[in-house]
Amino acid sequence: MIRTEALATARYREDDIQTFESLVRRYDKQIYNIALRMTGNPEEAKDLTQEALVRAYRSFGAFRLGTSFEKWLYRIATNLFIDRLRKAGRFQVESIDDPITTPNGEIERELPDWSTNPEAVAINNELHSKIQEALIALPPEYRMAVILADVQGFSYEEISGILKCSIGTVRSRIHRGRRILRDKLRPYLASA
Repeated sequence: MIRTEALATARYREDDIQTFESLVRRYDKQIYNIALRMTGNPEEAKDLTQEALVRAYRSFGAFRLGTSFEKWLYRIATNLFIDRLRKAGRFQVESIDDPITTPNGEIERELPDWSTNPEAVAINNELHSKIQEALIALPPEYRMAVILADVQGFSYEEISGILKCSIGTVRSRIHRGRRILRDKLRPYLASA
């Protein structure tokens, strides 16, 4: 009897691992991309992604199948990023208007499609670089809200669930973040 229960538990655990692996394969690049946008540093993004996946694996028993694994994983990565900022003393909850300075790092790029005009590729790469620099300069709470809305395409309600804040706070952060981005990118766009 005990042997049958042990086999059933082992089989359930194996199914759990396979389910987790298939979900991770589907979202691993997306979680890395959002980590890269948040940190601005490829090495930090890899570390954050790995830590988020390890934490997700350990907590997978608490994940409710049928809910969005992607949002759950984003929430884990976002919380880890906030925890890192708090530990480094670069994240303060007291005021969302105080800017936070983060170090700019190099950004891994995808190989460009050389079948297009090289000048257009260079301009596009430069614009991408300027946008990433502007994103990194945003306070983390604005950056996360803008990335989730404008890069990942989540609704305000979904972002509210991921960031665990009210929809009004999400709207405010996105509005303020976009305004700061516009101001930072205006000189570049005016000269282009």
